[in-house]
Amino acid sequence: MTDDAYERLRAEIVSGRLQPNERLVEADIVSSLGVRRTAVRAALVRLEHDGLVEHERNRGAKVRLVGESEAIEILETRAALEGLIARRAAANVTEDDVAQLREILTSMRTLLAGGDLLAASECNVDLHAAIMRIARHRTAERLVSTLNSQLVRFQYRTILQPGRSERTLGEHEAVVDAIARGDGDAAETAMRVHLSQVAEALRAAAGAGA
Repeated sequence: MTDDAYERLRAEIVSGRLQPNERLVEADIVSSLGVRRTAVRAALVRLEHDGLVEHERNRGAKVRLVGESEAIEILETRAALEGLIARRAAANVTEDDVAQLREILTSMRTLLAGGDLLAASECNVDLHAAIMRIARHRTAERLVSTLNSQLVRFQYRTILQPGRSERTLGEHEAVVDAIARGDGDAAETAMRVHLSQVAEALRAAAGAGA
């Protein structure tokens, strides 16, 4: 029951249905999920550990707001972790894996050509998930999943910048090409470069909005 409450609440936060700074009232959650209050409390503790919820003294829990500077730090951390993941993927990749990665790139290219930037961004998520699956590095995957869940409100921020989507496609192609060759050094470098560029784009967007 606790796991169910945790997964359902986490999904609500990650999907954006529960917004940053929104109050998480135990009684309301018990009613909406149909679970015990003890399960809700345990779920909120786990979500706080994930960095998705924070507790304020005498005010209870709320969805944690991640600011631009923290989002940039998360992307920098992801660059290190996903660089490792890309390296492991290059060591494990099969012909079927390469075909899947290239199929995702083809979909991304088609969507970008049609101007559907939001759908192309979803392909971005699919590509990173596929590379993690190929890598088979559970610890890195768990850490990246936790970090990604904190970036939900920034998911589309960078790809909407002029020219950024085309650069993202090129960066992804470099990652996939290196993985397909089984070149771990190049795969790690390409992934680090890609996520570092995403961090720079977010930094630029934050500066423009200041």
